[in-house]
Amino acid sequence: MPSSFKVLLLGGRGNIGSGLRKYLPQLDARYRFVCVDLPGARNRAPAGVEEEFVDLDFFAHPEAFRDLLPGIDLVVYLARHGGLKEMNQMTDLVYESVLARDPAPMIIGSSSVHAVDAAYLFYERDPYPLLAQRRFAELGPTWPILPATLPACPVSHYGDEKAYVEAWTHRLALQGKAAVAARWGGINAENQMHSEVAYFSVWCHQEDAARFVHACFSTHQQGRLKSGAHYFVISNNTYNIFDLETPRREVGYEPIHNAEVFYQ
Repeated sequence: MPSSFKVLLLGGRGNIGSGLRKYLPQLDARYRFVCVDLPGARNRAPAGVEEEFVDLDFFAHPEAFRDLLPGIDLVVYLARHGGLKEMNQMTDLVYESVLARDPAPMIIGSSSVHAVDAAYLFYERDPYPLLAQRRFAELGPTWPILPATLPACPVSHYGDEKAYVEAWTHRLALQGKAAVAARWGGINAENQMHSEVAYFSVWCHQEDAARFVHACFSTHQQGRLKSGAHYFVISNNTYNIFDLETPRREVGYEPIHNAEVFYQ
């Protein structure tokens, strides 16, 4: 049994990365982190146990990034940079570098619910406007749930960059590497409700994000990972519109938080 799991967090001081640093060790004490972020990036969580901080613009210094990969068990790609062109170039760098390793670490790439924005449009497509306005009496007891298998259908450059990550995830799977894309919901360092329309439906607690990463990595360790998949990472929200049954069945993802606590 391994004594530790070394995790490379790219963009590790941000909303998602700070939550992983806090909650993953609570799920398994063997997690150790190399946290890469831009020099001067604000740390959204207090320093934890067994983590190393690397101030590095790895897009500008790709060889320094590649030097960090030996001995890494899991890469979680959270970083963003520039516009769509630069972002896709950085994604190329990350995935090509992982692909070149033998053995290659598992990689979890950041997609988003915004990768499928065209499928639900809270302002336009019934019944989602009713849900967005919390008009639940008119909504009825059930509503369409977007399947995890739904292909990317973005409506913005932000969604386009996430679709690009998903395409790379499929590509690594075809090469026999372990890769999953996380369609993150709304995650913030305060784990609070925001005023964004229908945030209560897309909200995800940092702890649930960590539970997803842990579930995927554990499934990989057991040799059962469905590489190339993309999953929605949302808390167990009462008025969720995203398929959580598929990640529950395939990787054992069990979110425990619910946005409705903010409306009691």
